[in-house]
Amino acid sequence: MAVVEELLRSEADGTISFGNHLLESKAKAENFEHCGDLYKVKTFKAMTKLERNGMFAYSSVPGTSVLNFSETADSVSFIAEGAEDAQITLELKEDTEYEVWIDGKSIGTMKTNLGGKLNISVELEENKEVGIKVTR
Repeated sequence: MAVVEELLRSEADGTISFGNHLLESKAKAENFEHCGDLYKVKTFKAMTKLERNGMFAYSSVPGTSVLNFSETADSVSFIAEGAEDAQITLELKEDTEYEVWIDGKSIGTMKTNLGGKLNISVELEENKEVGIKVTR
């Protein structure tokens, strides 16, 4: 998988791709319209953060490159790549249980906190894609 050179882009299948975990210094793209929503991304090797309509949607420490990010009322799915293991945080429905899938294998259920945040630790390494899906 290649990094997202333009930092944030729409894909033909209706998803978005964002982030560049190879950048040495911070970069951002703002006011990116996709399917009626406005997105903003900040990214570099230490972190990647995505906002939708001014609200938190995704973050990773260290930074990641994300392909085909898709969100519905009951699920979030995407492909992530990074140089090393990452802590990924998603904004979901508060105080709700979700099943987490990594590369097609369930790692069990997790519950969001009262703020709706769900934290996932993901083993990443350069040039290896990891598929992540979270379902209610």
